[in-house]
Amino acid sequence: MELNGARVLVAGASGFLGGAITAELVGRGARAALAGRDPSRLAQAAQIYPGIPTALFDAYDPRSCAWVVDRASAALGGLDAVVVAFGAVAFGRAGQVGDEIAEHLVAVNYLAPVAFFRAALGVLERGSAIAAVTGAVAERPQPGMADYSASKAALSAWLDAVRREARSAGVGVLEIRPGHLDTGFADRPVAGTAPPLPKGGDPREVAVAVADALAADAELLRSDPAGTSVVIRRAR
Repeated sequence: MELNGARVLVAGASGFLGGAITAELVGRGARAALAGRDPSRLAQAAQIYPGIPTALFDAYDPRSCAWVVDRASAALGGLDAVVVAFGAVAFGRAGQVGDEIAEHLVAVNYLAPVAFFRAALGVLERGSAIAAVTGAVAERPQPGMADYSASKAALSAWLDAVRREARSAGVGVLEIRPGHLDTGFADRPVAGTAPPLPKGGDPREVAVAVADALAADAELLRSDPAGTSVVIRRAR
């Protein structure tokens, strides 16, 4: 994908990683639309890019996610990529995390991103892409994070299947699996307290790698043992 001039919707652009991805894409000439769940944080993000299209969504309302895709497509005259970079985390042993928390994680981390992508697949053309942040827990579930890991693994499985469906249509599917990042995300759980975590990686380095991966039509971005992002052209 040629990023210069590409029309990109970033859902979760008001977050730390989503903001870094937006900045990197815009810096390479992309035309962005921003979507977020918090009005004040989205307004702050929009101040950086005067005149940029913005939209709010409710992760518990899949229709609002689809509406954002339609709104962004109309505002930009079409879409070349949809990037999802939002989520929620919870900590605690499996027997301690209640069903309401598990439902919340599935709604935010799996159902809402899928709603964005279902709508996007209806408007994206050959040479375009969808991309989502899952994380290392999608392939290496962690104790004390069972429900969070499961919600991210569900999204990873969906992306894997859709990737093979969409190849014939020329639509790329990029999964972004970074390790722990220094974004403050773990400090804002919906339940529980984060266990001791290693030093987080630099989200700006991941944002650069995301842009590189989109430009290369890659299918997977993961962290190596040293924490450096590795772009993989074909996932399987």
